[in-house]
Amino acid sequence: MSSPVDAAAKPARPGWRDVLARLREPKVLVMLLLGFSSGIPIYLVGNTLGFWMRENAIELSTIGFLSWVGLAYSLKFLWAPLVDKLDAPLLGRWLGRRRGWMFLSQVVIAAALVGMALVEPQEGRLLLFGAEIDQLLVFGAMALVVAFASATQDIVIDAWRIESADSNEQQGLLTSASTLGYRGALLVTDALILILAAQVGWVISYEVMAVLMGVGIAATLFAREPASSASAAAVAHPALFTPRGLFDALLGPFIAFFRDHGKWALLMLLAISLYRLPDFLLGPMANPFYADLGIGKETVGAVRGSVGLVATILGIAAAGLSAVRFGFVPTLIAGAVLGPGSNLAFSYLALHGADAGVFTAAMVIDNFCSGYAGVALIGYMSSLTNVGYTATQYALLSSFYALPGKVLKGLSGVAVEHLEAGRTLLEAYSLFFAGTALVGLPAVLLCILLAVRRPRTPVGGGSTATD
Repeated sequence: MSSPVDAAAKPARPGWRDVLARLREPKVLVMLLLGFSSGIPIYLVGNTLGFWMRENAIELSTIGFLSWVGLAYSLKFLWAPLVDKLDAPLLGRWLGRRRGWMFLSQVVIAAALVGMALVEPQEGRLLLFGAEIDQLLVFGAMALVVAFASATQDIVIDAWRIESADSNEQQGLLTSASTLGYRGALLVTDALILILAAQVGWVISYEVMAVLMGVGIAATLFAREPASSASAAAVAHPALFTPRGLFDALLGPFIAFFRDHGKWALLMLLAISLYRLPDFLLGPMANPFYADLGIGKETVGAVRGSVGLVATILGIAAAGLSAVRFGFVPTLIAGAVLGPGSNLAFSYLALHGADAGVFTAAMVIDNFCSGYAGVALIGYMSSLTNVGYTATQYALLSSFYALPGKVLKGLSGVAVEHLEAGRTLLEAYSLFFAGTALVGLPAVLLCILLAVRRPRTPVGGGSTATD
């Protein structure tokens, strides 16, 4: 039986009525719109761009090379210290450090998308400043600008989300709103843009996407600069471009993270790096699997855009409400189980065959689990950051979780081909998907260990990992 002291030390969890009432907070709407703005550019320099280039008869090797512009999202921690320590040129004094960088990156994204639309991915030469330049080179440079500015926008939006939360409960809601907006943008740029391009062409479609960046600009102007960001900017730091200033900007985030979390820091990083590994490994084989299974792309698109979308929204909502009601760590454990568990649905589908009902069920399970696990990990990583290094630490954590999977997923095709020896192709797929699920077991065990230890983190970002 707990003592009165214990009861006072551990505040009661909010009831469901309180949780639902917080959905009306202005910050939640702003975060939803900023999440949408964050999701608009990524496919426009990735999967969707490859579709446009291939329709213009661009070689596959060139398309593959141009996909490297997406590495900006995994390398954003390299310039995150500048975003943390410096105001945006001209705009910082007007809007504040976080909103200034947001506004600047959003304007640059919109302008570069218009540039991509005007140049178009075609073989040929362009006359610029009196010199002839390869048209694809100019187009690739525009795509690189979009990717760089988009990664910068992500750095600042993540920092704004973490610093704007007044409590762990509000952080959970903001994380869910951000993810929901992000997923909505992916639907626009991965599915709806194809319909639009079929009607009016790729050029106008990309110009429309540039206009949609106005959603993020409006949200930035409506948002308030986080108080913790303003106070951190007011603290006297060593001048950035001095030996001491560079040391503080580049190594300070690492030192602060290990100081805050001690010997458990490496365990946290390991859990983060393994958490979404099953999803990364499965990803490259999903579309080839549908084709080999005999499911038409029209069916895939229809299911993704209907019940798949609903399942994703439900997964995101469930994780957000769980984080508010039960805390980040219990939600993290649930996501660690659900994430790999969805891979087993693919394994069953491979053995069952091209049945529309089974395929739909597998998509519902996968989208719900992916939405839930994504919010769970984002919320947990957000709770580990420290004021003064919010942007840099979160950029490091998000890059850390993505890089191992992005490296290893390149071997997924080799794994399926190896498993095919002595088996049918669909049996090989089934074993592969089951194997990716097993890869998630270490993350489950690590999350349970973290929950048992229940580490306290300073409210540097205002959070505690115990919640």
